[in-house]
Amino acid sequence: MKALFYDGEKLKLLDVERPEIKANYALIKVIMAGICNTDLEILKGYMNFRGILGHEFVGVVEEGPEQLIGKRVVGEINIACEKCDLCLQGLHRHCRNIKVLGIRDYDGVFAEYVLLPLKNLHTVPDEVEDERAVFIEPLAAAFRILEQVQITNSQSVAVLGDGKLGLIISKALSFSKVNHLLFGRHTEKLSRARWTTTELSKNLERYDRYFDIVIDATGRKSGIEQALFLVKPEGTVVLKSTIADEITVNLSQVAVNEIKIIGSRCGPFTKAISALREGLEVRDLIEATYDLSEYDKAFERATKGSLKVIFRMD
Repeated sequence: MKALFYDGEKLKLLDVERPEIKANYALIKVIMAGICNTDLEILKGYMNFRGILGHEFVGVVEEGPEQLIGKRVVGEINIACEKCDLCLQGLHRHCRNIKVLGIRDYDGVFAEYVLLPLKNLHTVPDEVEDERAVFIEPLAAAFRILEQVQITNSQSVAVLGDGKLGLIISKALSFSKVNHLLFGRHTEKLSRARWTTTELSKNLERYDRYFDIVIDATGRKSGIEQALFLVKPEGTVVLKSTIADEITVNLSQVAVNEIKIIGSRCGPFTKAISALREGLEVRDLIEATYDLSEYDKAFERATKGSLKVIFRMD
């Protein structure tokens, strides 16, 4: 099968062996896969990953349990050992021996086929088109914020970042009727956020210690500094960015202002699927679609700060 392999220095489109089916797994033919900012950070050294990239996808089960054959599915990205102390405490997403689809010790979905545990799979309803289903993984990550932080109508909320992640977080908040202000650096991207109020990042100065909750989805080192500038004393900063660079933070500021910092990662697939079934629209975030053979053009487009770039495998 064709697969996009990263060897630690560059991407290569290779012919590799198709994964072999095994007990409690399913072999999935990938239909569509999205380039995430995490994929771009891996190319800069994040997680020191070597292998087939990609973790956002929708596909069709070709081998596995009879009831799943021919079904469209998406997959959670964490593959836990189920044996360590953290797994036994229910913290499967933080397993000591964790493998992560296309990110850590497990080949991803920028390929014709992928093998995943059955417990990771979710079937896609007929009314959710492929172009929306490919967003289920990042949309679930956006809804994770609302599992971690209880937001009331009286609280002020800011989202930093007008890229793929920031916009999809903003959509999830709007779907959940959470009023918020979306900050970004690009007028054109912010103009797409018709569902909420937006501000250019150059206007940050007037929001010194203004927001109860600030969500950093900038994907930049400066994001946490901006979040700490915007958040009120005793407020909450939610970190969604994953970047390869090391970040220096003045923790005295965090201690003195009694700020809570919450890391936020993977989220509820069932909630994301339900939202899409109820009509949440995400296709306006697709900027371009490429064949896997055009990977160089696709990644060049993605690295220029574009919105979602998609591979269509068929």
